[in-house]
Amino acid sequence: MSSDLKIEKGLMATNYFIKDQTAFYRGKVRDVYTIKQDHLVMVACDRISAFDHVLPRAIPHKGEVLTQIAAYFLDATKDIVQNWKIAVADPNVTIGIKCDAIPIEIVVRGYLCGHAWRVYKTGERMICGVRMPDGLNENDAFPQPIITPATKSQEGHDVDISLEGILEQQICSKEILDEMVSVALKLYARGTEMAAKRGLILVDTKYEFGLHQGQLMLIDEVHTPDSSRFFYLDKYAELQKAGKPQKQLSKEFVREWLMENGFQGLEGQLIPTMTDEFVQSVTDRYTELYEAMTGQQFNGRDYNDVLNTIENNINQAVANL
Repeated sequence: MSSDLKIEKGLMATNYFIKDQTAFYRGKVRDVYTIKQDHLVMVACDRISAFDHVLPRAIPHKGEVLTQIAAYFLDATKDIVQNWKIAVADPNVTIGIKCDAIPIEIVVRGYLCGHAWRVYKTGERMICGVRMPDGLNENDAFPQPIITPATKSQEGHDVDISLEGILEQQICSKEILDEMVSVALKLYARGTEMAAKRGLILVDTKYEFGLHQGQLMLIDEVHTPDSSRFFYLDKYAELQKAGKPQKQLSKEFVREWLMENGFQGLEGQLIPTMTDEFVQSVTDRYTELYEAMTGQQFNGRDYNDVLNTIENNINQAVANL
């Protein structure tokens, strides 16, 4: 019963004014503070979004998982591309270089899953200018990874776009686009290799880039359950052969729960009530991925006086920039 669960409140939002702060932006999940136009303080809160809506309850420890996994992969891919991260100032906070963000998500898909499957099962074979092969079942591997970009929207839905469309709309130069695609495929290959060593499959993921002094840099989060989808390697072939669903370590099961309860973010639809059991199941799924991916036990933070603790850690780190 819900009453038997003791669900922590989690971190829904922050409202700080940091020394030398020049701007503030609240995204779907992160609170982002700009310092002197040079640095960003990114607080990963425990908010969760789906279908471009922020859900009404926080998921305890989610922000920590996002921060720690992103840091793990940012550090492990610096030889492929420079990234924005300078330091992790707090379990929920990354401090990094402020870049000029390129408003495109470079989505790499190795398997027919999620949004691509929803397109495919309608009979459509084109997605973002890429033709998907006939004869595939849900969660089958593509012959090779495909790139399905999306425009990055400040508000509302991100929109699928082709590589050609990016150039036609002059969102970025061909040189930059070619570099983003090349780097994204290398990052996906590295993520796939690292996941396999941990008994996981990196199914699909998205990367975001920015420019700093003319150099391409990887920004935001990398290979987290918010930006990526993972399957278990040891069960994959058996489940595919039996035509059974794959167990996903990602946010997709949240979308599936919402759809089962009549919500896809469409006008007039109401977000269903998130029970304590459901909130706990989401926390469990996020921490399960952290432990599976890093091989380390997850020990969640204490939420007592969490806002002051985070603020103190930020101030100390900013003073050392």
